[in-house]
Amino acid sequence: MTPRLYLLAAGTFTIGTTAYLITSLLPAISAELGVSQAVAGQLSTTFALAYAISAPIVATVTGRWNRRTLLVVALLTTVAGNLISAAAPSFAILATGRVVAAIGAAAFTPTATLVAAGLLPERRGRAVAIVFGGLTLAMAAGVPAGGLLAPLLGFRGVHVAVAALGLVIALAVARVVPSVPAPAAAGVGMRERLRVAADPRALAVLAMSVIGVVAAMTTYTYLVPFLGAVTQVHGLTVIILLVTYGVGAMIGNTLGGRATDRFGTRTVLLAVLIGFTVLVVFLPLAARSVIGAGILLLLWGLFGWAFNPPVQTLLVEISGPRAGLLISLNASAIYLGSGIAGGLGGLVIGVAGAGVLPYVSAGLGVLGLVIGIVTVLRRERVPARQRAGVGSG
Repeated sequence: MTPRLYLLAAGTFTIGTTAYLITSLLPAISAELGVSQAVAGQLSTTFALAYAISAPIVATVTGRWNRRTLLVVALLTTVAGNLISAAAPSFAILATGRVVAAIGAAAFTPTATLVAAGLLPERRGRAVAIVFGGLTLAMAAGVPAGGLLAPLLGFRGVHVAVAALGLVIALAVARVVPSVPAPAAAGVGMRERLRVAADPRALAVLAMSVIGVVAAMTTYTYLVPFLGAVTQVHGLTVIILLVTYGVGAMIGNTLGGRATDRFGTRTVLLAVLIGFTVLVVFLPLAARSVIGAGILLLLWGLFGWAFNPPVQTLLVEISGPRAGLLISLNASAIYLGSGIAGGLGGLVIGVAGAGVLPYVSAGLGVLGLVIGIVTVLRRERVPARQRAGVGSG
């Protein structure tokens, strides 16, 4: 594996930490800005919706940019967003910083995914898994570290630390990643992008991405209040449980990439959706003890994050040379799901309490599984001549 892939993963680590940091900073933001944790959780929604809206727009505007240049500018934009959040005198300015950071993230992650696939075309499932490994490492290390540092630095100091890391990685990308010209399909307009997405198979996969992310993030965004309500734990114990989830995410992402290369995208997708749905149903029961919560969070993170490599690879299979178009739209789908999850989770907590969140996630997991099955059947009906030349992932 080329070291450049791991540098791209370091970039997605910064992006992932920025995106999901709010989970561990909810108490600090709530206390300092005088808002409830449910309201503070909407910062995740703000980031996610800004990402979802800006991803296809940014992809269109920057379509003819050199990919290395785009990666560097994207990281610097995320750095700027974190600095705005750090200096924010009010909740509204903090939300503005989240929007700016999301625009940078929307440019970086899809670009890094495609550059990685180009660096290792014969093992693209593993290449994608390495890049997404940065996001899972953010879950395992970045988000918990934010929770540990918040009592010492405040939420502002944590954002400054993430910004500093992003700046270092941006400089490294500028020096180490090779110059990559924009692909021929990258310069097409928004109408062409939407036309590519109109393929029924692509629509099914994008819908599955949205539902799958809503299922996972509805509970994860509010995992701290959930553990406080059900497991009766706080402080360092919560941080350890967040790390446990993140370790499971890292393992799942790696295994998802390897399994995709070995068994094919559809088999892995269905297995992952089934496993996730079954596990999340038992989360409230297992979470009555710290050990039970730790085991379930490890397995839940594993199955939840094994989802990304087969989905990304399936989009490449469907679209061939137009993969970049669907990858950028799928990035929007992922963060649209996160945005919906933040709002839905806050609503569920207000109406029924945090303990109900996993059951909502399980119901959504069943819906995602149905869409996944339909996607497989639809694929089987595609004439063989239309599949000619498409890799198995």
